[in-house]
Amino acid sequence: MAVKTWQPIKIRYCNHAGCEVALEVSAVYPAEHLPDQLPRVTAHRCSKAMDCIMFEKATCVWAGNNPSFDPFKEKDE
Repeated sequence: MAVKTWQPIKIRYCNHAGCEVALEVSAVYPAEHLPDQLPRVTAHRCSKAMDCIMFEKATCVWAGNNPSFDPFKEKDE
């Protein structure tokens, strides 16, 4: 049977929340009889997303209410 878990991938400081947040992904691991399959990422979230959603304006893609803004996106050099 497949296993679904939330795993933190990064810890970052969020200016909007005013504290450190964990950026997490929902990973689905295949059943034991399919060992060569990689886990699938089905969703992502922020550990403080519920707090940010309570603000009056849209925050970011990690909170789920502003798909056009990712404050944690790595800057290309």
